[in-house]
Amino acid sequence: MIPFNRPCWVGNEAELIAEAFASQSIAGDGPFGKKVQTLLEKQLGIQKALLTTSCTHALEMAAMLLNLQQKDEVIVPSYGFVTTALAFVMHGAKPVFADIRPDTLNIDETKLEQLITDRTRAIVLIHYAGVGCEMDAIIEIAKQHNLVVIEDNAHGLYGKYREKYLGTFGILATQSFHETKNITCGEGGALLINETSYVERAEIIREKGTNRSQFFRGQVDKYTWIDKGSSYVMSDILAAFLYAQITQKDEIQSKRKIIWEYYNQHLQDWATQNNVCLPTIPEHCESAYHAFYLLMPSLNVRTHFIKYLKENGISAVFHYLPLHKSEMGRKLGGEQYYCPVTEDISDRLVRLPFFNDISKEELVVVIEAIQYYAV
Repeated sequence: MIPFNRPCWVGNEAELIAEAFASQSIAGDGPFGKKVQTLLEKQLGIQKALLTTSCTHALEMAAMLLNLQQKDEVIVPSYGFVTTALAFVMHGAKPVFADIRPDTLNIDETKLEQLITDRTRAIVLIHYAGVGCEMDAIIEIAKQHNLVVIEDNAHGLYGKYREKYLGTFGILATQSFHETKNITCGEGGALLINETSYVERAEIIREKGTNRSQFFRGQVDKYTWIDKGSSYVMSDILAAFLYAQITQKDEIQSKRKIIWEYYNQHLQDWATQNNVCLPTIPEHCESAYHAFYLLMPSLNVRTHFIKYLKENGISAVFHYLPLHKSEMGRKLGGEQYYCPVTEDISDRLVRLPFFNDISKEELVVVIEAIQYYAV
């Protein structure tokens, strides 16, 4: 079976983990954690990066930094992972579900203003499959309505929009280092902060509501509980693993681009003949190459296609279900929102096997199986 995903190593993860053990500093914000944060700040040109235990926890930190009140609203794409909405719901906000574009599958910027009310506090977006949202329009809308933009950049690390890195447009952005992501440590994330005024409180929230970070820098002589927060700091063992990966980001991204382009090149004719759509990358975007997907003609065809691939030793999977129609989404009033593109895409999308060290032989097997399939 060719898996949908396979965690991939760059080679020196074990060596660096052993180094972390030898240093006897394996808790959070140790030597490797600091190295990764500094490297992210340098690579992306951001004010501050704070490693977290997951992208979900980074989103929760973002929600806390907004000081949400009851009845505050946060706009989120209905086509997205549950925690993109859940993190804000947990801290008092009502999710307002937005539809997506039919081309990039990103939040539809042309539908945002009709969702904004006097209770709207933020726009949270996802750069789906590593392709940037239309950030110029979104940032302009946010400025006009005095809203915060938060990028859920779980798919988009090192992708670009108009030559600027994804994760650097919003006041806050979040990253994922889950085993399914381009760069991984199994479980982990980061909060990216693009406005200095948020840094000090973000450190406090991340350290259980205490000023412990200031204490370790010698800025205070003892630390105490001063705000809400939780335990969001990544272990230095995981950070050592992550450092091995992130220092090889050019090699990883290059491999993934080659895989994406191989799929795209070899499936063009088949897709045209079978009324199947391939991913869209606008000219002004540079993808992070997180995923390669097909949009099948119908749910029935998608179901049969996934079954056919499985029978041929290939694991392919669908993706998000519409959040506004989920059980919890309906409890939160989601059915009042009209998201026809989300509902349509959710029924038809299938993701192909995509991981850093997928071999040429495995790609050939996948391509040949697909080319033998007639819709």
